[in-house]
Amino acid sequence: MKVLIVDDHALIRDALRSVLRELAADASVLEASDARQAMRLVETNPDLHLVVLDLGLPDRDGVAVLSDLRKRHATISVVVLSAMQDRDSVLRALELGALGFIPKAASRDVMVNALRLVFAGGVYIPPEAMARPAADGAKAPARPASPAELGLTERQLEVLALMMQGKSNKMISRRLAVAEPTVKHHVTAILKALRVANRTEAVIAVGSLGWALPPVAEP
Repeated sequence: MKVLIVDDHALIRDALRSVLRELAADASVLEASDARQAMRLVETNPDLHLVVLDLGLPDRDGVAVLSDLRKRHATISVVVLSAMQDRDSVLRALELGALGFIPKAASRDVMVNALRLVFAGGVYIPPEAMARPAADGAKAPARPASPAELGLTERQLEVLALMMQGKSNKMISRRLAVAEPTVKHHVTAILKALRVANRTEAVIAVGSLGWALPPVAEP
């Protein structure tokens, strides 16, 4: 496994390198302190598996770098590292294709668990970003609703599990051996049940509900 850490602070890079070596002892870890150096390393290392990207780079907006990476190097996974962890920043990063959002203030254990989740095919979202703003006077429910209570079928839970892994409708269609329009119908039903507008908000909603989604077997 080859990983690129992009951050202008040496201490952060050191901490991440240690975490990565704990998770994958044989990992090859590259480092860049700015966007220019990072993109040069990406271009010269086509076998990169993961980029851990700071949004606060000295020479370019990290969000622009994330967008560029997803457009030009879609096979490389990207996890965002940021001093910000508000809902809007998390949503923006996930909408651009990040597979995780790790706050810089996170403990080492949180970083380990976040990257372990990403390596396992999941999406890490900081708990602080999961809470939805409550309407004035609204009370939080006593307990989160279950999938059955929201009317989700077993097939829709399989679709949702693959959505949580960042899979597109086409990829879900192939994985479940069903027609792509059928997948689109399931996604629409899932978004309606969760009362969200898009797939990114669905990921955050499921994280806040704490559901354990079923593993999806190969067809």
